[in-house]
Amino acid sequence: MAYTLNPGDSAPDIELPVWPEGALKLSDLRGRWMVLYFYPKDSTPGCTTESCEFRDALPDFSAADAAVVGVSRDSLASHQRFADKQSLPFQLISDADELLCKAFDVIQMKNMYGKQVRGIERSTFLIDPDGIIREAWRKVRVKEHVATVLVRLQALQA
Repeated sequence: MAYTLNPGDSAPDIELPVWPEGALKLSDLRGRWMVLYFYPKDSTPGCTTESCEFRDALPDFSAADAAVVGVSRDSLASHQRFADKQSLPFQLISDADELLCKAFDVIQMKNMYGKQVRGIERSTFLIDPDGIIREAWRKVRVKEHVATVLVRLQALQA
């Protein structure tokens, strides 16, 4: 499958509401690295595991001057409950209208319990301080993914 955004492309600059407050454009984080991860749904097992692993590794990402930002279609209220319950210290973008999801081409048809459903394909993008996508992981498997992202970030910075 050919995706619309790949390493070497500029990250789109779409402003969306963000938990804990306000709005965020990806350009707001220019000047530092960004780990932008898309996940299907707040408070589900895989998404909770992935988000908590990013939370636990945040000191390592911060040491590499990288912001971690999560994105799903959930509401800000859902993000607040999720972040409070899991003590997530980073921003979560609410993309209810799928603007950022569509721009990064992460809305896909998936099989869920034998049925085809349209949803977010778990994906992570590593964006450099100039807003250029340097790495893209699609169809992410949660196990060891966060460690893989950190190793790649450190390699790109070396």
